[in-house]
Amino acid sequence: MPSIDVSLAIVIAYLFGSISSAIVVCRVMGLPDPRTQGSRNPGATNVLRIGGKKAALIALFGDMLKGFIPVLAAKLYGIETTGLAFVMLAAFLGHLYPVFFRFEGGKGVATLIGCLFALSLPIGLCWSATWLLMAVLFRYSSLASLTASLLAPLYAWYFTDNLFVACIILLMSLLLIIRHKKNIEKLFAGNESKIGQKT
Repeated sequence: MPSIDVSLAIVIAYLFGSISSAIVVCRVMGLPDPRTQGSRNPGATNVLRIGGKKAALIALFGDMLKGFIPVLAAKLYGIETTGLAFVMLAAFLGHLYPVFFRFEGGKGVATLIGCLFALSLPIGLCWSATWLLMAVLFRYSSLASLTASLLAPLYAWYFTDNLFVACIILLMSLLLIIRHKKNIEKLFAGNESKIGQKT
């Protein structure tokens, strides 16, 4: 695969990832900018606080597609696994640091999920199963997301047998952890909201 094709796929993935679903959904539905309300995070969870379940589900689905579509398109085009890892990272970075929205992005969970499912269905399913197990046991969405994301590189290494891909996913997971700094602090302090708990 020519390097120009991989480079173009990376650029497109970043630009696609830079489309903030949360901000777009809030504007279309006449809701406040999520960067100015609630946790000030332009993600589905904050949209849930601002606009309810319908808006949050649309934002969540949009964020997942931002990771899924570029990676799947690159995969169908014939870009090999190593190149796909860069496409995944680009889409993820687009969500975290969107060029269209002053580089004020979300935490990256939904976009990571979309990337993983496009890369490999078993990896995506393992991530989801880990999240579900942790959510049922502890009822903390953030803890479930962090745990599943930390295990994602191991799942990737097992199913792709590609250490480079596992390292890229590890990098994405570490960036995700950094974006969840406040959630981690709340978890240790015992102040993090549980799933289903009204805040």
